[in-house]
Amino acid sequence: MGFSMQPYGIQSMLKEGYRHLSGLDEAVIKNIEACKELSTITRTSYGPNGMNKMVINHLDRLFVTSDAGTIVNELEIQHPAAKILVLAAKAQQEEIGDGANLVISFAGELLQNAEELIRMGLHPSEIISGYLKATIKVVEILEQLVESGSETMDVRNKEEVVFRMRAAVASKQFGQEEIICSLVADACIQVCPKNPTNFNVDNVRVSKLLGGGLHNSCIVRGMVLKSDAVGSIKRMEKAKVAVFAGGVDTNATETKGTVLIHSATQLENYAKTEEAKVEELIKAVAESGAKVIVSGGPVGEMALHFCERYKIMVLKISSKFELRRFCRTAGAVAHLKLSRPSPDDLGYVDSISVEEIGGVTVTIARNEEGGNSISTVVLRGSTESILDDLERAVDDGVNTYKAMCRDSRILPGAAATEIELAQRLKEYANAETGLDKYAISKYAESFEFVPKTLADNAGLNAMEIIASLYTGHGSGNTKLGIDLEEGACKDVSETKVWDLFATKLFALKYASDAACTVLRVDQIIMAKQAGGPNRAAAAAAGAGGDED
Repeated sequence: MGFSMQPYGIQSMLKEGYRHLSGLDEAVIKNIEACKELSTITRTSYGPNGMNKMVINHLDRLFVTSDAGTIVNELEIQHPAAKILVLAAKAQQEEIGDGANLVISFAGELLQNAEELIRMGLHPSEIISGYLKATIKVVEILEQLVESGSETMDVRNKEEVVFRMRAAVASKQFGQEEIICSLVADACIQVCPKNPTNFNVDNVRVSKLLGGGLHNSCIVRGMVLKSDAVGSIKRMEKAKVAVFAGGVDTNATETKGTVLIHSATQLENYAKTEEAKVEELIKAVAESGAKVIVSGGPVGEMALHFCERYKIMVLKISSKFELRRFCRTAGAVAHLKLSRPSPDDLGYVDSISVEEIGGVTVTIARNEEGGNSISTVVLRGSTESILDDLERAVDDGVNTYKAMCRDSRILPGAAATEIELAQRLKEYANAETGLDKYAISKYAESFEFVPKTLADNAGLNAMEIIASLYTGHGSGNTKLGIDLEEGACKDVSETKVWDLFATKLFALKYASDAACTVLRVDQIIMAKQAGGPNRAAAAAAGAGGDED
């Protein structure tokens, strides 16, 4: 007779299959280790010399990128503590569009230092208290480090925009930042509204076309559609545009009916009536002054025939989002079904033409003068993965432009700000009393990961770089950073590496909040996963059975 042991403690309260982890070793240290593993993955991709990661997601799609936001999105991380870091990185990506890697790496560094303090005997609540004090102090110090005169800027001045955008773009595409920044700055300035704080990121579109290289890329004032015109008319200049969301075709009646035809004459008359009705509709559109019809649905053969007769160009845009953007470009109002549009509903484009770029047929709608509420960056590259990475760099640039429209203040980049923060925080920690001072001191130490990682990724001696940075900052040069090209420390005023104040502020805040959230957890209670039996296990069992 077998002896079955009854569950005791918390297990006796929970359903079968629950897992319960508690205490420092089981919960806190394991959470910290998971977060450290995640930050180790992203850290080698930090900075302009960061390495690429090759990620193949569950749909077998390949990503080759050094963008931390994309990497953590596609990794499908399961561990609950590591997910907190991922959420912090996503919040940074949505708020600023850059700095996701700094959030994950800095949070990982904070947790690694917290682990050392826990092993020394400090309680997590004391560490959290020290980290929160340090975060408040960091915000104070950052305000003091802002470059004087950067509070105001002309967001329509290309030089000033490129100056602030370079660092964000260079971290994704080092060596090509000048070309990309110039393209992005032009595109953003074109669509910048009268009140720059209302800048909409969606108004700068990216069209990726295989072939050529980055130097072949250009800006189009208007939209680039990856489709051909429906009829034989391929070009129109200074044309009025009518947009029909429901398609250009004869509408079927909503109720079903049966028509009884007795003779061939009646059949002929029935067909002629339908033909006359379509001609009447197309003629009404032509008389309204429209030279281009844009359809959101199917285009009928008979309707196309009459469009050709009245010399009307026909485009078909299946995506409702693209159709809305086209309406914004042309300033048109979309009609649900084919009817005579009123003059107010018609849009206008300077030119609309079908062109072939790198073997791909595209339709380009240009609006050079007023009403250019959409701008498109046409990117050229040899492979899909290169184009995807270029698109991410452009996205970062556009998001940085949005951030600088709200807050144009800048800080020294190239690890200069981080070393200054570390130095001042250490002084602050020494003046503190109580156990908090150890946590504040470790928080200050965590900033050293930035110069260390930048130097390691560039193949430089990290210890020498950090030592010379501390020496320079100790003698009062707050703008001394790393020049990765020469492998030495230089003033950032010479290297022109500046970071946006908003990017740094939000990144450090999110990282601190994520680290404190992970440290506050002392128990993990996991339910049994819902769903049927594991298919992989069943398949393996089936394969084993076949072998027998």
